[in-house]
Amino acid sequence: MVAVTTPGPTSDDVDPAPDPAPAPAARRSRLRTPVRWLQRIVVALIGATLGVLLFARVEAPIGPFDATVAFTPSTGGGAELEIPPLGALAVDAYDGPLRLDVQLRRVDQLRAQALATDPSQLDGVVDSVSADLQSAVVQLVWTTAAAGIGGAALFSLIALRRKREPLIAVGMSTVLLVGTAGLGAATWRPEALSQPTYTGLLVNANSLIGSAQDIVARYDAYRASLEDLVANVSTLYSAVSTLPDPSGTGDSVTLLHVADIHLAPSGADLVEQVVTQFGVDGVLDTGDIVDWGSSAESQTFGWIGDLGVPYVFIRGNHDSAATALAVQAQPNAVVLDDSSTTVAGIEVVGAPDPRFTPDKDADEGTQTLEESGEELVDYIDTLDDRPAVAMVHDPKQAPPLDGVVDLVLAGHTHQRDVSVLEDGTRLMVEGSTGGAGLRGLQGEEPTPLSCSVLYLDPATGELTAWDEITLGGLGQSEVTIERFYVDPLPTGDEPSTDPDGIPTQGPDQQPTDGTPTDAPSVAPAGPTG
Repeated sequence: MVAVTTPGPTSDDVDPAPDPAPAPAARRSRLRTPVRWLQRIVVALIGATLGVLLFARVEAPIGPFDATVAFTPSTGGGAELEIPPLGALAVDAYDGPLRLDVQLRRVDQLRAQALATDPSQLDGVVDSVSADLQSAVVQLVWTTAAAGIGGAALFSLIALRRKREPLIAVGMSTVLLVGTAGLGAATWRPEALSQPTYTGLLVNANSLIGSAQDIVARYDAYRASLEDLVANVSTLYSAVSTLPDPSGTGDSVTLLHVADIHLAPSGADLVEQVVTQFGVDGVLDTGDIVDWGSSAESQTFGWIGDLGVPYVFIRGNHDSAATALAVQAQPNAVVLDDSSTTVAGIEVVGAPDPRFTPDKDADEGTQTLEESGEELVDYIDTLDDRPAVAMVHDPKQAPPLDGVVDLVLAGHTHQRDVSVLEDGTRLMVEGSTGGAGLRGLQGEEPTPLSCSVLYLDPATGELTAWDEITLGGLGQSEVTIERFYVDPLPTGDEPSTDPDGIPTQGPDQQPTDGTPTDAPSVAPAGPTG
């Protein structure tokens, strides 16, 4: 048997096999590096954010306040000042992922008291607050850096579980924080500090601040013009001195009635000028010499001691017990509290306003005021002789005094008014000798400054005449003095009568009942300036 064989294909006759497709592991290997770095960035960012949220805050004193200063993640940057419960104000001062939050938590009593009792500290309070805030922000920056870097490193170790990952996270978070600081510095807008956005009860702050700025500007101009206005009192006094003497003998007791000075230096200037020019024997102040009754305000009363005449004072509803003590500390001052004193032979009694309500919206009703007047009547009943003058702050204290004393002086309303009560007591309500302080400039026209010079018979204590002095408001440059007589002046002529024999009042005569007319008996010393 013969075997036949067929030759197989040679290697040269066989086509090479195609290359196999890339393995999935190879593709994953190429993507692993960018994914890992993206993962590192996300982990570092989350860790840094958590660190900032939890630890990027400091407690610091800012002026009289205890405050919390913090950085919080934000898409717009800027700064926000929170004043609970009033609201907040926000300032778009810079761009970046972190917002500066300042929260005023409470007032430190010791620091606030030191500020209130030492007016010299008020001059540097703005610089002090600025320095405190700057120090707090610097401390916060270092705290935030540590919190962000530490948070990134710790979260990276927990999330990625590799020893070198925290070091990488430290580098990334450092770059992130430096970039944030650079963006904030590059976009810093200091002009935005004057254009805050308000929320909560502070939404009206824009109008209030504008009003305050306007008031300060107007007050500066007003005070500058008052130097000329007060000087004009001297000129007008020369005219008034030519009017008939109220007593006819030239020995009247002259008392100056002032009220509601409200801490206005212009009011003190007016009092000093009138005391000097009119030869005043004493000053009767029916209260509200300050605005808030604070110790700082009470350190401004040196001008009282310089007057050189007795100064009789009763507390108004804006005056505190500390205010009364500070006035009484002046060498020439007497504070009446259901008590009496004698000024140039004239006995004066007085009762304070029973309220202490610097808040002008506060209202405790009228019953307490009437009771205060009744208590003063009870005191008068203990005296041997009836006093000539009673001083109260609010006119609502006066009705119980009707028929008990001939003259009651009051203030409080900031509007001058003279009337005769049912039983014959004359009630003289003075306007505001201080033009109601800064608040008097809030309206269209400033409240005029006013005071009255009273002329009393030295023997009987009866009021015979008075001069009403008024300094006009801003821009008016006007001073007027009007003389009023209680009884008609003797002229030597018999009064004319009507056909029925009833006396009639001539154009130059006062009413025979002794009440004041709407116009002075003699033309006023006219406006000047």
